[in-house]
Amino acid sequence: MAPVSVLDFVGIQYGGTATEAIDASVQLARDVERLGYQRIWFSEHHNSPTLACTAPELLIARVGAATSTLRVGAGGIMLPNHAPLKVAETFRTLEAMFPGRVDLGLGRAPGTDGLTALALRGSEEKVMGNEFPQLMGELLAFLTDGFPDDHPFRRVQATPVVPGLPSLWVLGSSDYGSRFAAVNGLAASFAHQINPELAGPVLRAYRRDFRPSEFLDAPRSSVSTIAFASEDATENEEFAAYWTLNMAKLRSGSPGPISPEELREFAASSSYPAAREGMAGRLNVGTPDLVADRLRALLEETQADELILASPAPSFEARTRSYELLAKELL
Repeated sequence: MAPVSVLDFVGIQYGGTATEAIDASVQLARDVERLGYQRIWFSEHHNSPTLACTAPELLIARVGAATSTLRVGAGGIMLPNHAPLKVAETFRTLEAMFPGRVDLGLGRAPGTDGLTALALRGSEEKVMGNEFPQLMGELLAFLTDGFPDDHPFRRVQATPVVPGLPSLWVLGSSDYGSRFAAVNGLAASFAHQINPELAGPVLRAYRRDFRPSEFLDAPRSSVSTIAFASEDATENEEFAAYWTLNMAKLRSGSPGPISPEELREFAASSSYPAAREGMAGRLNVGTPDLVADRLRALLEETQADELILASPAPSFEARTRSYELLAKELL
């Protein structure tokens, strides 16, 4: 079986705090390390009152210090929100703290709505443009001290200087990220939870078109997906309703905490069956054996080298239990 890893959105439970969510993520990292998962990644999302993952680099530092063998990383840093030099400095620092354990996943989306993207990036031109190739070029040059002699940044060094590089991944939910990764010889990770119908064709094309580079001599890919397992059918249905409602609120521009009462009303509403059906391809929910079979089929379809599971359950206990059950099936 391929390695299996974790993607954590650092969700804040209804009535809870960001501190509690972060503490729970630290404990989750300890738990999945013990269970044999490969890595834990933290996403970058902004202006979301239910998530505590605006600064994945800080979460990496906290979790890296609390674990010893688990790889820790960003899934990802949304590069157009940041200066490449600062990203290089941050991840060289993390590599100095946790040598050989740090992953740097890079995406081009803002991880938020348009107005917040404007606040992050500073101009409509930067929000609407495609600076990703240029920013990636600068970042890779800073990480490898690879600027040509006539480049204005040749005399600028990303410090601290460390002997190794973080493991580099290009993230995507369309064909752009994987095509960029293939052409530039980088690892690719595809977000099945966003565009499930594209995951297979895009990752198979990545493997076909990959060009070796100084960073990677053979294709390396992963696929992330939503997965939740329980032996309790009621708990599985609660998770499906919770995530369906969460996505509906996000799409409507009104993200926010979901109370137990709101969840019950939504699950009992006439609109729920259609909404649930619309999410069917994005959710792997059910008994552990059923979910494991679906995940193996996803690996086969995408030819990915690794699974990355996100289990944003309404309770921390249910989330941990799901990872335990799936570890027994997959690891």
